[in-house]
Amino acid sequence: MSCMSRELRSGTKSLKSLMDKLRGSSSKMGKSSKSSNKIRVLCYDATSWVVQGFKPALEQFNESSDVHIDMEYTSERLGSKTAIQAAGFDVVCTFVNDTADEHVMRTLSRVGVQMIAQRAAGFDRIDIKAARAYNITVARVPAYSPYAVAEMAICLLMAVNRKITKANNRVKMANFTLDKGLLGFDVHGKTIGVMGTGRIGEILCNILAGFGVKLLCYDLSENENVVAKGGVYVEQDELYAQSDVIFLMMPLLDATKHTINKDMLHKLKRGVTIINTSRGALVDTKALLQGLNEGIISGAGMDVYENETDYFFQDWSADQIEDPDLRALLGEHNVILTAHQAFFTKEAVDKIVSTTIENIVDFQEGKRMMDHPNNCIPAPPKHE
Repeated sequence: MSCMSRELRSGTKSLKSLMDKLRGSSSKMGKSSKSSNKIRVLCYDATSWVVQGFKPALEQFNESSDVHIDMEYTSERLGSKTAIQAAGFDVVCTFVNDTADEHVMRTLSRVGVQMIAQRAAGFDRIDIKAARAYNITVARVPAYSPYAVAEMAICLLMAVNRKITKANNRVKMANFTLDKGLLGFDVHGKTIGVMGTGRIGEILCNILAGFGVKLLCYDLSENENVVAKGGVYVEQDELYAQSDVIFLMMPLLDATKHTINKDMLHKLKRGVTIINTSRGALVDTKALLQGLNEGIISGAGMDVYENETDYFFQDWSADQIEDPDLRALLGEHNVILTAHQAFFTKEAVDKIVSTTIENIVDFQEGKRMMDHPNNCIPAPPKHE
């Protein structure tokens, strides 16, 4: 009963909000020629950078465009309990930790949502088959700044290798001594493994070439530009055995999940450094911790975490972190963990904002489902 009461309260609140919005829209009819071409957007998981990025861009856009985008913001994440809040909106704008499964899709469809504008490249938390079934367009931002992610990967390597966090903390406490705890290694001359040589991986290889490294690569298909920079493609086991540093630059697929796992630890070169700026679930955290504790892995730089959904993009500084693996990672002196910020540069945010606005405009102008330029939904199988 208590669960039902919460649902009813949530539904009542959302429906009241919808009625208020509809009344507000009615009162403004006739005041603007743009009202007939107005599209309402609810932006979920809207942290400060999202609001600060979209508000001025939309103000400028609305002043000069026939399409008027009216975006409202909520700090709530899209999920089964919050989808009802989209009542009265044409579009929901989502991010990497919002969930749009079949249940959410059904709710969105029932309250009138016709599009999901994903302000990210990845869409693994969106049920695209359900989107097709409910005729909801899903469009993403396919690329914003591959340089940002590749540069962050290098940043994490150097921070782990040269013990930057520890050194900075010492100096701030007026401890200016040097000892083995701050000892790093030259990247020059080392064997570096790059797993995944798409656009971001290619840029990373270009940067690494400047260090003068031996570059080993693994991917299902070879990238000619990487080969031209000196990259040599090898099998996974050879990359594991030879690499002093391994960069994970792959998408998260069934075949790549837990690429780093307990069954492959013995294949790694002892003392390897692991860097992951791609997807958290590429690494089995328990296996990573085991490798660190046994000295197989000397250090790790991680911008992602496999169970980050409940924590990243939120302030937990005044609360107890319940996840034991996350607590263990935070306690490791040779691990640097950042909160999914590799993409977070001015250039990338500007691209996310502009492409999301373009995606919404394309939708409003009739480019929907598979006809949308940045569509995520695959064509239905021939037997359907």
